Amino acid sequence: MPDKTDSSPRPTRKLRWLIPALLLLAWLIVGGITGPFAGKLASVASNDSSSFLPASAESTQVQNLLADFQDTDEIPGIVIAERSGGITPGDLEFLRTTTSEVAGQPGFGPAVSPPIPSQDGQAAQVFVPIDSAGEPADTVEILRDKLADAPDGLTVAVTGPAGQVADLGEAFAGIDGLLLLVAGTVVILILIVVYRSPILPFVVLISAVFALGLASGLVYFLTKQGVLDLNGQSQGILFILVFGAATDYALLLVSRYREELIATEDKYAALRQAWRATIEPVAASAGTVIAGVLCLMLSDLNSNKSLGPVAAIGILASFLASMTFLPAALALLGRTAFWPLRPRYAPQTSADSGATHRLWKRIADTVASKPRAIWAGTLILLLIGAAFAPTFKADGIASTDFFMGSVESVEGAEIQARHFDAGSGTPTYVIADQGAGTAVLDAVRATDGVAGAELITEGSAPMVRDGKVAVTATLTDNAESLATQDTVADIRSAVGQVPNANALVGGTTAIDLDTRETSIHDRNLIIPIVLIVVFLVLVALLRSVLAPAILLATTVLSFATTLGVAALLFNGPFGFPGADPVVPLFAFVFLVALGIDYNIFLMTRVREEALRHGTRIGMIRGLTATGGVITSAGVVLAATFAALAVIPLLFLVQVAFLVAFGVLVDTLIVRTLLVPALTLDIGRKIWWPSALAKREEEDTTPESVLERA
Repeated sequence: MPDKTDSSPRPTRKLRWLIPALLLLAWLIVGGITGPFAGKLASVASNDSSSFLPASAESTQVQNLLADFQDTDEIPGIVIAERSGGITPGDLEFLRTTTSEVAGQPGFGPAVSPPIPSQDGQAAQVFVPIDSAGEPADTVEILRDKLADAPDGLTVAVTGPAGQVADLGEAFAGIDGLLLLVAGTVVILILIVVYRSPILPFVVLISAVFALGLASGLVYFLTKQGVLDLNGQSQGILFILVFGAATDYALLLVSRYREELIATEDKYAALRQAWRATIEPVAASAGTVIAGVLCLMLSDLNSNKSLGPVAAIGILASFLASMTFLPAALALLGRTAFWPLRPRYAPQTSADSGATHRLWKRIADTVASKPRAIWAGTLILLLIGAAFAPTFKADGIASTDFFMGSVESVEGAEIQARHFDAGSGTPTYVIADQGAGTAVLDAVRATDGVAGAELITEGSAPMVRDGKVAVTATLTDNAESLATQDTVADIRSAVGQVPNANALVGGTTAIDLDTRETSIHDRNLIIPIVLIVVFLVLVALLRSVLAPAILLATTVLSFATTLGVAALLFNGPFGFPGADPVVPLFAFVFLVALGIDYNIFLMTRVREEALRHGTRIGMIRGLTATGGVITSAGVVLAATFAALAVIPLLFLVQVAFLVAFGVLVDTLIVRTLLVPALTLDIGRKIWWPSALAKREEEDTTPESVLERA
């Protein structure tokens, strides 16, 4: 459908559509090459928690030293069986026959243990080594399929570290399909409501899809080259971040384009003006998020460290697609993109005066009429929520609590705990100097929570490698529980007191413990650095010190309020067992980096207006013009992050809630009421120490401001 309101000389008109057409063609080529990699990222992702730790971690050192005492890279899979009336000889024969069939097969160790009955006679377990060098999740699924034909009345499950790896893989399997489907559907529905057009939502969605394809291709290539370490959580966050950011940037550009189409007859000139007005805040927004997430590279956990560049690549791809593909598409579509409610050329209408934003004009007028009362009221409301932030429990959770709902590895662990020493099959290892081997063994045995411990032997003598011996310990609690992590900490303390032992403690539980402690260290290190980096970016953007300080303070308050509300819900009706220490870290990084975006969108427009009309009128005009688009952007971002909750992992569900709720608080309360009210109350001094802070206003009385706005 041609845009009849636009006219220009034919040669110029041909050049005008040729450049956008070439841009679209370039993106089609890029999308065709990189698009398929979005479905291939899972093939290069690793969810093995041992690979997340740095080489300096104690459990990592033990894992490396164990290679001298064990000639395999196997992880234990534990087949656990239970019958309430007691295990029968037929049950034991089924377990023996089925597990023996897989011994020596690809993915399995050369031998399995015989069925080991429990003392109460109601359960039995078999230890099946799984090769970690291959695809342990697929190997476990083969074993589970073979055990599916268990005798009637016999409950059989595969648990242990191998079972947990398989269940994690199953949980992350929904990232490529379900997560993208939910996120895409949510974005389309919201955009249809926002634009009331059947065309624009799909143009914006295609822009986001191209961005995701570009980001996926880059991440896949860098992971394949060993530059990045990708895992399921990073992959899921990448998908959501790209959809949310690309849509947000598109909303800002499209909104400004619509304004310019009202004031400018020529669609190309309108787009040029809209692009120039949008590029600075969008670039500043993207730069702020990139700078914020790259702070994660300071993490000692490889899983966190890799998320930084992965997220940064996603934001960069979103920026490029939104500022090149989308303008090209809009240039060709013109007013037709907004069909059936195409904006008409009406130069006498000022979009930022309220003629086309009546609701936001009323909100701006209300805030301007009593700014002090409004910022004081919203501040009190936010502080009430923030008061509960210290009750947020983020000291770590058991590995079996990672999952939402019931999974086989957790069910198996519960059965094992009822009938056996729960740590059997998943030992803790201690490596020590040969001369202190006996003393270390005694110290381990004397530690509460240890069911038994033995030196690894070679024949009848302790095995010695490079002057060191190894102790294997079975713990009484489940290997994935927090109680067992406390036992490992006690073992480290006990063997650390043995003279000249140089003892190191490792194993699956020790890996979990080191991961938890490293997460806490990362959280305490990275959060202050993110604040400093974002503050410096805002200072450079707004040419002010006071405004960035206030914007950052309000965003931090928004995060604290979100954490407080989450604490009430997580500890209460949601019934969550706690949270991993990395949950508030991720939530903080994304809320500060993304939440500050909306303040950037608002305050850059306010500064633009303030240069012409003064700060008070500038704020009213800026809030009026950007209120609708920023609120829409916040709703889209909140909805896309909420889509992470479809992945049945506690970590992602909690991050989804925190970011989604926090973005809504920041968008609907902080940016709509608190920041504008504070700016209006402070006045031109908000721009201190720039020259704008010294500029005299024509008339700062609220009545005059409202009349001119």
